Amino acid sequence: MSSVSTYTTRHFLGLKGVSAEEITSILDRAAYWEHNPSKVTNQLQGKFVSNLFFENSTRTRFSFELAQKRLGVDVLNFSAAESSVQKGESIYDTVRTLESMGIDAGVIRLKPNGVLQELAEKIKIPLINAGDGNNEHPTQALLDFYTMRKQFGSIKGLTVSIIGDILHSRVARSNLWGLIALGAKVQFCAPASMQAPELAEFAPYVTFEEALKADVVMMLRVQLERHDTGLLNSAEEYRAQYGLTVERASRMAAHAIIMHPAPVNRNVELDDELVEHEKSKIFTQIAHGVPIRMAVIERALS
Repeated sequence: MSSVSTYTTRHFLGLKGVSAEEITSILDRAAYWEHNPSKVTNQLQGKFVSNLFFENSTRTRFSFELAQKRLGVDVLNFSAAESSVQKGESIYDTVRTLESMGIDAGVIRLKPNGVLQELAEKIKIPLINAGDGNNEHPTQALLDFYTMRKQFGSIKGLTVSIIGDILHSRVARSNLWGLIALGAKVQFCAPASMQAPELAEFAPYVTFEEALKADVVMMLRVQLERHDTGLLNSAEEYRAQYGLTVERASRMAAHAIIMHPAPVNRNVELDDELVEHEKSKIFTQIAHGVPIRMAVIERALS
C-alpha cells in the first residue's frame, strides 16, 4: 500500500499557497483509492467524522459521505435547518460542541467568507473545507486536476479557460491557485459584472473566442438566484453571449475537453447536447470526487 505524505497542518482549508508537491501527493493517493477494488475498507475504522453543512448541498455532501464510508468512518450528518443554529446557536458553538463530544474531524460548508479560517484557529480537530462563501472549494478543484491529469498525462503547460461568474465562484479561485502551482496557464472569460478584478494579475480576462482555444474549457454554473441583483438580464441573454453552444464547441481544438463543476443549467451555460458529449468530462469529474475526498479525509486523520 502506498504511503501517505506528512503535512504541516491537518486542516484542509484551501489551495492558495499549497505546493505542487502536496497537490500531487493527494492526486497520487486518490489514484490508489480509485483503483482499490474494495468497496469498503477498514482504513479509518473507529474514527468519527461529522459533515457540517451550514449551506445546502447534494453532490458534495453525498460524495464526502461515500468517501467516508468507503474508508470505514462512522459518519454523523448535520443539517443547519434541523439544528440549534436556527435557534441562534453560533457556528463556532456548534462545531465546538461536536468537538467536545469526541468527533475526530469535521467536513464543513459555510456561506460567509472568513468564518472557516477563524474556526480553524480555535478548533483542534481537523477541518476540511467543502466550500466557504466565494472563497475556496478545494476538493472540487482537486477532482478537476485529477480529471485533467488523467486526460492529458500532465497539467504543466496546459491552458485552462474558466468561463462564467468569476466574481462569486469559489471553484474558480481554488482552480486558479492550484493550476498555477501545477504549472498551467489560467485565463478567465466573464461579463464585466461577473469579473473579479483582484484576480486579473494572476489570470487575464480574454474574449470567448480566445477562451475556446484552450486545452480545457471550464464552464461555471450560472447562479440564477442572483438575477435579482442585476448581474443577469436573462438566462437566454447569458446563453447567447457566454454560453457554450454546440456551434461554439465545434470551434474547440480536437483534443480539448469541456468541464463543469455541476449542477449544470442546461441550455444556459452549456447546451443540452454538450453535457454528455464525447468532449465533456462532467460525469467523469463527479466520479473522481469520491477517491479525491478519500485521499483528503485520510490526510486529515492519519
